[in-house]
Amino acid sequence: MAFIMKSRDKMPRERREYRKADRPFDPRSQGKQRSAEPAPSRSMIFGVLPVLEALRADNRRVDRVLIADGSHEHRLSEIIDLCRSRAIAWSRVPRDNFAKYLDLGVNHQGVMAFTAAADYVDADAILDASADPLIVVLDGVEDPRNLGAILRAVECAGADGVILPERRAVGLTDTVAKSSAGAIEYVKVAKVGNLNRFIDELKSRNIWVVGTSVDSEMSYTDWDWTRPSALVLGGEGAGLHRLVAENCDVLVKIPMYGKIDSLNVSVAAGVVLFEARRQRSKSED
Repeated sequence: MAFIMKSRDKMPRERREYRKADRPFDPRSQGKQRSAEPAPSRSMIFGVLPVLEALRADNRRVDRVLIADGSHEHRLSEIIDLCRSRAIAWSRVPRDNFAKYLDLGVNHQGVMAFTAAADYVDADAILDASADPLIVVLDGVEDPRNLGAILRAVECAGADGVILPERRAVGLTDTVAKSSAGAIEYVKVAKVGNLNRFIDELKSRNIWVVGTSVDSEMSYTDWDWTRPSALVLGGEGAGLHRLVAENCDVLVKIPMYGKIDSLNVSVAAGVVLFEARRQRSKSED
């Protein structure tokens, strides 16, 4: 199958500094009216796997763990053991007490923790993580559950990190942490002010920028993922913004065989990342 990759002869070489986002913990926010998407400064995680992975990873401070009376999930014993070994305060409380911190209907599985907020890293920390980086760039993903599922796919595929735009995109919220099933504790995430400038930065580092589009003629399996690559995924419904798509070196698609023309963005991320991992593992044999 023939395809055209765009020339890099005139690509700008401008470097850009990326600012780390600070999100201080504000204990006064506890007890106030809660929205459906809690603010990151709340510094809470909930659910058995997210809390367990936060304790296992030991990447951020855990101040206190609450376990609901009557909870008997078998992994709770490991959570309690980790709290004891790290001298972290934990206690059993009536299940109704969780309503002080979480919205009704939230599936907390009888456990929650107060922690330091999941923090962003500088973009260079992701780009410099590997000699042949494999990173994910998200163009306008706004659903926190999709972002959480993408983080899980990134961690499981062994990719180097995720880049988010500062505007018109979801950040590292409590719902993202829950949806990632603990992957948020291991995946590096950076925010950048302008995706198109960041794409220029990728090209200046000889990282191939591979966008996804249902209109592409090239299958994702035909791309050589053993090259340093940045997978660019668009937001729910709209896909890639026009300028972002135009700035990609190449566009690929996941062929569809049913009546629906595209996959959910988090599913697409998993499909492409594991093809990249398959090719890279094969080249190492």
